[in-house]
Amino acid sequence: MDMLDRPSASRRSWPARLLSAASAAALSVALISGAALALPLVGDRAPNARVEDADGRELQLKALRGKPILIVYEDKDSATQNQPFKDALAKLAKGDRYRKSIALAAIADVSSYDFWPVKGFVKDAIREESQKVGATIYCDWDGTFRAAYRLRRGISNVILVGKNGQVLFAAEGKLKPEAQSRVLDLLRKEVDG
Repeated sequence: MDMLDRPSASRRSWPARLLSAASAAALSVALISGAALALPLVGDRAPNARVEDADGRELQLKALRGKPILIVYEDKDSATQNQPFKDALAKLAKGDRYRKSIALAAIADVSSYDFWPVKGFVKDAIREESQKVGATIYCDWDGTFRAAYRLRRGISNVILVGKNGQVLFAAEGKLKPEAQSRVLDLLRKEVDG
């Protein structure tokens, strides 16, 4: 069948027209949602967002400005995706200079567990993990942090915010070795001047 023999849209069956409209709508939603979930760009002003620790103490990211802020945002399924990077970061943090000069915002996406009684169990697990890693792990109970930073669920996200509040690095998924080195170099540059 060539183009001249093809039935016009008005002569196609209603199921074919419906399928065509549904396909167009799905493509539009995919394009819009993909754009909405784009990570912050290098140079963007980092949004202020609120999280809390397992004991309910609030942290607003604007309170950390003046220090480089390394945000590692993960859920239980993506927590091991960037383990090599977190190990390298732990080595860097062994020196007092870096530990005191960098604000680490380890944030767990726990929005799927914001209901009783599960929330209490999750808080206990977060407390335990915080003690094990030697750093406070903050909780994003309602997904507002994820939305503010346009992060995708179920994937590890690493964002570095400079002392001036601008995004210096943003990536999702498993960081390649060159990306890990880039983040660590940017951190050193921020700390050392």
